[in-house]
Amino acid sequence: MAFTHSPRAIVLLSGGLDSATCLAWAMQRYQCEALSFAYGQRHSSELDAAKKLAAQAGVPHRIINIDLRSLGGSALTDDSIDVPENEPGGIPVTYVPARNTIFLSYALAVAEVTQSQAIVIGVNAVDYSGYPDCRSEYIDAFARMAALATKAGVEGNPLTIDTPLLHLSKANIIRLGTELGIDYSLTVSCYQADLQGRACGRCDSCRLRRQGFDDAGVADPTHYQS
Repeated sequence: MAFTHSPRAIVLLSGGLDSATCLAWAMQRYQCEALSFAYGQRHSSELDAAKKLAAQAGVPHRIINIDLRSLGGSALTDDSIDVPENEPGGIPVTYVPARNTIFLSYALAVAEVTQSQAIVIGVNAVDYSGYPDCRSEYIDAFARMAALATKAGVEGNPLTIDTPLLHLSKANIIRLGTELGIDYSLTVSCYQADLQGRACGRCDSCRLRRQGFDDAGVADPTHYQS
């Protein structure tokens, strides 16, 4: 998609269902650049998915390397912690400490360098994961910090942090993405996908995703391991 005078946005693209929907949403409003992170996560399948999604959308795609595996503390960055398949309430072991703060900080830097006016992130508070950095209060606090800590903010042009999925159920996210023409078969949401990007079908992310397709009345295009 070609842009001439539209505002610019940095879209955080993990390769999952939510971030793919954010990219499609943002492309209707901004000249987009996708930003992904190789942070030491369990598998590279989601990054492979992000590359495919960005290529299909025809947007520039930047991948930044961060070593969160050396810190551990999460089932997604520490192989000694099992991925849960039916975790009770509270903050789950798949929470990666400070991940969204780190990602948004990098996105903020990229936005300044590229003179972008917005960052788009797919946090969600309805199908709430228990992650403290997916709440609206957190996003508002980060936006206030960004207005104080950036050249654009000090000069009176603070960027916005768009959270188009914040108050949508997983089913409504899928309905929105379907209307926008997203091929969800390209996305990977599973915490323990294999090298081909096939989902386990058992982890919390898989169950939430599958329930979303059921509730939306949309055929589930996910590739499962069995």
